Amino acid sequence: MNEEPEDCVLDITDLRVTFATDGGDVRAVDGLSVRVAPGEIVAIVGESGSGKSVTAKAILGLVPETATTSGSIRLRSRDRSRTTEIVNASRSTLRALRGEDVAMVFQEPSTALNPVFTVGWQIAEGIRAHDRVGRREAMRRAIQILGRVGIPDPETRARHYPHQFSGGQKQRVIIAMALVLNPGLIVADEPTTALDVTVQAEILELLRGCRDEFQTAIVLITHNMGVVADLADRVVVMFDGKVVEQASTVELFRAPEAEYTKRLLASVPRIGQGRDVAAARAVSRAAETVTVVPAVQAQDLVIEYPGRFGRAPFRAVDTVSFQIAPGEILGLVGESGSGKTTIGRAIAGLSPVSQGSLKVLGHEMRGIREREFRPARVEIGFVFQDPATSFNPLLTIAECVAEPLIVHSRAGDARAARPAVNELLEAVQLPRSFGDRYPHELSGGQRQRASLARALALNPSLLIADEPTSALDVSVQSKVLELFTELQRELKFAALIISHDLAVVDLIADRIAVLYRGRLVEEGTGAEVLASPRDPYTQRLLASLPVPDPVQQRIRREALRGLLDGAR
Repeated sequence: MNEEPEDCVLDITDLRVTFATDGGDVRAVDGLSVRVAPGEIVAIVGESGSGKSVTAKAILGLVPETATTSGSIRLRSRDRSRTTEIVNASRSTLRALRGEDVAMVFQEPSTALNPVFTVGWQIAEGIRAHDRVGRREAMRRAIQILGRVGIPDPETRARHYPHQFSGGQKQRVIIAMALVLNPGLIVADEPTTALDVTVQAEILELLRGCRDEFQTAIVLITHNMGVVADLADRVVVMFDGKVVEQASTVELFRAPEAEYTKRLLASVPRIGQGRDVAAARAVSRAAETVTVVPAVQAQDLVIEYPGRFGRAPFRAVDTVSFQIAPGEILGLVGESGSGKTTIGRAIAGLSPVSQGSLKVLGHEMRGIREREFRPARVEIGFVFQDPATSFNPLLTIAECVAEPLIVHSRAGDARAARPAVNELLEAVQLPRSFGDRYPHELSGGQRQRASLARALALNPSLLIADEPTSALDVSVQSKVLELFTELQRELKFAALIISHDLAVVDLIADRIAVLYRGRLVEEGTGAEVLASPRDPYTQRLLASLPVPDPVQQRIRREALRGLLDGAR
């Protein structure tokens, strides 16, 4: 135990974390030094491999035993009575301070929560692991903290299982688990990555409330510079394990000094960036074609899921009408449960049409049989949100990309398909040698490029991309979007881009359609929908999007509160 300055909850000095690999030692963190004061929010940013997540794990003593850690991580207890050196601390010491002195909010709550226990039980067990209280008292405190993080009807919801909560609600449960023992420091690792902008705004407001109400310090690990501008007091920029810049949030966004920081900020998509390009493409398309048959045409489309146990059917899509012309990109936006993924699945022939009409490449999807639609599947490509789960981990990248060619009899086997696969990999700017690697050996951006190569293997007329960049760092996201735009311009396929990131959709889409609770509430060009939204939901959606400017974001946050108060 050592003496610490009164204004310091966390003091990291010259932290170095090295992993031993077959190719030699890899230094993930190289000489990091940072301090965090009570009630301060410090963001650690950087692209994949920069060392930010390893730093987060090191703070809680969660670095694998195969790693070598040196330097100092001194954590002060909530009551300021003791300071613990995390590096080389015993397991019992680390177990005692986790939850009480420091807690973690994980990126993916679905994997952090145990699916076989109720959320109330899981929070209560965390309490009983540190405090000698009975089950009834622990559950009372669990229900109380669920209410404080905004879970409605916490007495009932405490008895529910994780799968009965939405993504945003599960993240609130994770935050409740972190707060229940009132720690002095919370480490939040990408807490809003997969969330819609409206839910993301709620989670950011909740974290801000934790800081204000509990005086909890927060270390925020993120690649979303809009989130940093909205929440952080200070920013630490990491690259290749080293700190390249450290400054207050306002100063860093106003006048970044490091070249890497400048590139990072320049990679962030902003509303309005793609409007000139979209307008030029619209004029070009109008000049090329007078009358064309749409690639996709929906008229009063209704998609319902059958109810169980005598319940009425659930209407996921309610009388929606739109069309996608050949070579056109339509962006479909809306929060979770709005019906956008259901529409994408229906277009791909994976969800049945209940009422209305949906024509895809000339095929009426209502009542169509699989054998009738199978010949058209060769014309449809699909880019998944998370390529890591869509690739077979037992196959090489070349074998994964070759699958559509083999399934549709364009090649006899992976070896015969390899020349075509090599061309596809080069088209998405991956070296041919990457075809011999397995999915886990590629970074997130490289896997998404490979996923795009697989989707384009059959030269489709229509591409469906479901959240293709949501899990990517901003610099990697920028490169993937540039690649997508270049390939679309060259191959002229129609595309449906499903996303909750309005700036991404505005950057690449010709038109934008906004869904809310299964209904199409607004449709038009980016200039029409995002510059002057008419529907109140679109206005709230736009106001919820954090922008990479702390001064402007403060103004937008107040405007959002006004819109929410008006909606109530």
